[in-house]
Amino acid sequence: MSFMYEANNYTSYTGKLGALYTTDETIFRLWAPTASKAYLNLYPDGDASKCEKKLEMTQIGNGAWEKTEHGNLDGVYYTYSVIIDGIENEAVDPYAKAAGVNGKRGMVVNLVLTNPDDWENDVSPSFSHPVDAILYELHIRDFSIDKNSGMENKGKYLAFTETGTISNEGLKTGVEHLAELGITHVHLLPSFDYCSVDERYPHKSYNWGYDPGNYNLPEGSYSTDPYNGHVRIKEFKQMIKNLHKNGLRVVMDVVYNHTGTTIESNFNKLVPGYYYRMDENGDFSDGAACDNETASERSMVRKFMVDSVVYWATEYNIDGFRFDLMGLHDIETMNAIRYALDEIDPSILLYGEGWTGGPTPLPEKRQALKKNTHMLDKRIAAFSDDIRDGIKGHVFKHKEPGFVNGNFKRKTDVMFGVAASCYHPQVDYQKLFYSKEPWAKEPSQTVTYASAHDNLTLWDKLKATCPKQSEAEYIKMNKLSALLVLTSQGISFIHAGEELARTKNGIDNSFISPDEINKLDWKRKKEYKSLFEYYKGLIALRKSQPLFRLQTAGEIEKSITFLPSDPHLLIYTINNSNQTLLVAVNADINACTITLPESGWNVLVNGECAGTTVIGRIDDTTLYMPPQTGFVLEKA
Repeated sequence: MSFMYEANNYTSYTGKLGALYTTDETIFRLWAPTASKAYLNLYPDGDASKCEKKLEMTQIGNGAWEKTEHGNLDGVYYTYSVIIDGIENEAVDPYAKAAGVNGKRGMVVNLVLTNPDDWENDVSPSFSHPVDAILYELHIRDFSIDKNSGMENKGKYLAFTETGTISNEGLKTGVEHLAELGITHVHLLPSFDYCSVDERYPHKSYNWGYDPGNYNLPEGSYSTDPYNGHVRIKEFKQMIKNLHKNGLRVVMDVVYNHTGTTIESNFNKLVPGYYYRMDENGDFSDGAACDNETASERSMVRKFMVDSVVYWATEYNIDGFRFDLMGLHDIETMNAIRYALDEIDPSILLYGEGWTGGPTPLPEKRQALKKNTHMLDKRIAAFSDDIRDGIKGHVFKHKEPGFVNGNFKRKTDVMFGVAASCYHPQVDYQKLFYSKEPWAKEPSQTVTYASAHDNLTLWDKLKATCPKQSEAEYIKMNKLSALLVLTSQGISFIHAGEELARTKNGIDNSFISPDEINKLDWKRKKEYKSLFEYYKGLIALRKSQPLFRLQTAGEIEKSITFLPSDPHLLIYTINNSNQTLLVAVNADINACTITLPESGWNVLVNGECAGTTVIGRIDDTTLYMPPQTGFVLEKA
């Protein structure tokens, strides 16, 4: 099916859209500029019942339609129908704030009634600068579904409200595990209403959630009652409230670059073709590798994205947004979102994938790609695949190692990551595997990480690249990876379970794998207690040391000095007028001795322990480095 039209000829509407509720009336407002007629359909429930009322809407200009229905409509379900070229399409309001089971019908909602007790006093934990963030990427269901999780509300939002949860081994699980670990932000994989899991039978299937259905309301499979549109909203807010109470900010993973369906999507039923980019034949382009890609550069798509993000930030007190395939969005739209969030709270984080899933008609110079980061606001960050693959090897080549697992040619990529993708005179850009020049203006534009939900877990990657090494050596390499991420500049990011040696049994794309593969296996907290404690210590160290969180590229260039060393060694100092830190990593399977630039150092991190407490002293200039071991020293 082809759609040939001039999108720029469509009239934009700047007012509010959706079901605008008050206790006395609800104004329903829809943008459908190509429709000859539009109708509001009212239903008593969100699933099986027939339409009770079909009310004709009135054109109000600029492509918008409106219908006012008097009375208190809280809990009434609705859809829109539009007639275009003689064909009638029924769709859910893209601006719907609530819905019935599986998002088939929108629901009018009195949002005040969805607020948990004392919601008006919910306050996000204090936070000042993006580089202070330590992100923890987590799937809601994975978090609690394990039979050993100690949580009653397995796979649900309410698992995040439980207190005192412990594993069978007596160790903290749940939100108290996150607080114990010390992270600052919980990054939740998609939790808006998505298509792939049947909310009536949520345990029969699994999905990460990158197939959007309804953008402005929570996913129902994580609620205790997906049939009642109020419940999922209240329980989502309860989750946010308890995370905030425990000192944790919340990031939403958002997927505006494509929709879960294409021709049958709500967008396309209401305004065929407009919300999507087309190829030269007039067919849907597929830069997302998901059958379609949205056209953020068009005024009403941009408006929808800005309105949606602002809604989540204001109604749900969300503290950050991670954009899936951010490279498919145009630079102007991403900056517009940043500026809109600044009006609410400048500390809200904004970051995303600085790449696309495939070719796109959007000109490269307009794409919010990693290479175009210099054209984005300095508080919009991109993931650094440079340091990710530099640390442990190519994500798509399972057996190809990185620096910590024996490929010392990737050392320069790690150095580049240490400097947060900013300019540093000692980085030889010709030796980088991906980038050939600095792409970040400031460290606040780089997300530093080693693994994420995509591809092999860090643990599985280490095993795939070094199948003959021992578990003790995998732990050493895992620790080295954590040390490099958490002592590098930029925004730190950890995939949930890294601290537990998380495995998915070698499955690199677990988006529809069962819970047994995807769950956080809480017994591993005891099995890999030393690894957990190491992550915990590194996080505490990072939070205590401003030198690991430099706020400008100028400070990075001035403060970091890479010391000459063999290919298997990475040694650098960070200093200011009051303090000098030294980071030294031996990625080789053999021990070695290095010469320090000065004598007199306190040891904060070695191969066994990490933290803020001095665990040793070096009085001379000689440091013995065991195999696959890192150190952080502070000048005494």
